[in-house]
Amino acid sequence: MKDFNFHITTLDRYIIKRFIGTYIFAILIIIGVAIIFDISEKIDDFVDSNAPLNEIVFDYYLNFIPWFINAFSSLFVFITVIFFTSKMAANTEIIAILAGGVSFKRLLYPYFISATVIFFFSLILNLFIIPPANRVRIAFVDKYVHDKFENKNRNMHYQIAPGTYLYAESFSTWNNTIYKFTLESMEGHTMHSKLSAPTARWDTTSRSWRLNNYVHRKFINGTEVVTSGPQMDTVINVTVADFYRGKHFVETLNYRQLNKLIETQRMRGDQSVKLSLIEKYSRYSIPFSVFILTVIAVSLSSHKRRAGIGMNIGIGLGLGFSYILFLRFSQMFVYTDTLPPLVAIWLPNALYAVIAYVLYRIAPK
Repeated sequence: MKDFNFHITTLDRYIIKRFIGTYIFAILIIIGVAIIFDISEKIDDFVDSNAPLNEIVFDYYLNFIPWFINAFSSLFVFITVIFFTSKMAANTEIIAILAGGVSFKRLLYPYFISATVIFFFSLILNLFIIPPANRVRIAFVDKYVHDKFENKNRNMHYQIAPGTYLYAESFSTWNNTIYKFTLESMEGHTMHSKLSAPTARWDTTSRSWRLNNYVHRKFINGTEVVTSGPQMDTVINVTVADFYRGKHFVETLNYRQLNKLIETQRMRGDQSVKLSLIEKYSRYSIPFSVFILTVIAVSLSSHKRRAGIGMNIGIGLGLGFSYILFLRFSQMFVYTDTLPPLVAIWLPNALYAVIAYVLYRIAPK
């Protein structure tokens, strides 16, 4: 039962201190390097667009930091554990600990305490801090770095309410206009009405769509009633904001807003729901990966190798980057409808959990 003695010892405090300390140090160093590279890449955009210094610092870089930490937190954890555990192994500390009666399973205890702290830190970032931070950061990028957003979608079909469908050939962000607007109302498989117009322009005052040269067809008891006119204002469950949603829009939503968007997208039959589901499940799967990667890192680096720490760090970097690459690759399974989003996003964790178990079994005991 000694493996399950959860009393925090001096050794536990020593490992926790080194784990968290090295993790913070790695983050500070890598963030500093990342900011320097990002400034060198965007400096021309900042100068050309006359971006104010206070907005560069507080709107962009202050919000860039939590995003960057979260994006590479798993890799930071992996490198951290590989680095300081390899040093312990090189100094024969691991051998001494195991020879002193501490099992490898018990040795993992302080690592899991540290990983739990980082897990909740990443979860809080993902759910509460990063969405509003992204909103400010992405708005800054759209204003000063990227060109004006242009909706390039064509032949858009949406179910905006039960039995109500919107069709649009294209949308122009330059004048907030839908081209070849069609709104159809269905009762079962029977068309009840059809409203169409060559253009529908968003009116910011009335917050409605102004149809030009509209034609409205109603089908009543097998009889078609047609009305038309030069202009008509109509309010539907689609606003101009729906056409300005870029691929990073979901990153700005909190949990409740994201779930509401997913519900709306599913009702509309919007293919963008895949991107929203990827964002939703990733907010949990990526923080959870710290437990799996911690086991892999400890199991790998607890061996004392003749090649020294460099070999462990090289293997660790390879596995860490392969995890991130596989995480990105698994998203393609969602877009190709090969796997459901929940399965695809958790697949890398499942695969690396198997790797972690194998390495744990062959780790020094």
